[in-house]
Amino acid sequence: MWFRNARVFRFTKPFDISAEELEDKLQADAFKPCGPQETSRQGWVPPLGKHGEQLVHSANGYHLIALRKEEKILPGPVVKEAVEEKAEAIEFEQGRKVRRKEKDEIKEQVMLEMLPQAFSKNRRSFAYLAPQDGVLVVDAGSAKQAEDLASTLRKSLGSLPVRPPAVEQAPAFTFTGWLNESIDLPGKVVLGTECELKDPSEDGGVVRCKGLDLKADEIRNHLDAGMQVTKLSLTWDDNVSFVLDEELGIRRLKFGETLQDQLDDVDVDDHAAKFDAAFTLMTLELSRLIPGLLEALGGEDRSAIVEE
Repeated sequence: MWFRNARVFRFTKPFDISAEELEDKLQADAFKPCGPQETSRQGWVPPLGKHGEQLVHSANGYHLIALRKEEKILPGPVVKEAVEEKAEAIEFEQGRKVRRKEKDEIKEQVMLEMLPQAFSKNRRSFAYLAPQDGVLVVDAGSAKQAEDLASTLRKSLGSLPVRPPAVEQAPAFTFTGWLNESIDLPGKVVLGTECELKDPSEDGGVVRCKGLDLKADEIRNHLDAGMQVTKLSLTWDDNVSFVLDEELGIRRLKFGETLQDQLDDVDVDDHAAKFDAAFTLMTLELSRLIPGLLEALGGEDRSAIVEE
């Protein structure tokens, strides 16, 4: 139960919900498979999959949820070929040209006919609510995927006062300062070997570096030319490595051997108990990482947050 990514949303006002209340709210939007004529459908599923029935898995006040999305896959070339065949048949039988509008109608008909036999693509997205930390954390590789889950959760709950966290200074400014040494690197942060640099001008280029010493002259030359660091690989407190971007998206999370060893020390054969132990270790680590990163990036801007 290790997240591969972390998109963080900050609660903008005090928000608390019990596991029981959250379970009741999500049950109303539990996942149901696509009907014969539906192209997609989504809903909440048990985070433990076949090993659980509850839609909420809670531990130490953290509530894990999972959203499943099913999409019917209709290959474009197959649909196009079927549409052309039907259009050609009409033109041959009726001796007239099939126009674009009619072709669009034929396409809709073809897709409806094919949907019951179409393959399904399923994706599960995980997230957890941490009311005591004031955050919602989504395991999503893109901002859009994270926003989609947050939007669906808002619909289920009726209200979800969250927004991405803001920091006092632009992350790209801090990243750049760390590499050109105009800003001190925090003691718990170790630079990785990957970064992305952008020219801030309107038609500026992008340089992606992998497997390099980020303090090397070739990187410094790009910085001296005015490029800014917009993505950076880091290791935090020797426990977690990841790539952090200028939108504060955390990607390619890898939890260190210390946490893995702690999980291995959990002497349980039960899948749910093992899952619970991993979830607890992960959330405790992220509860230290997230505020630590915000502080390292110049401190969080909490001007839009209503305090208790």
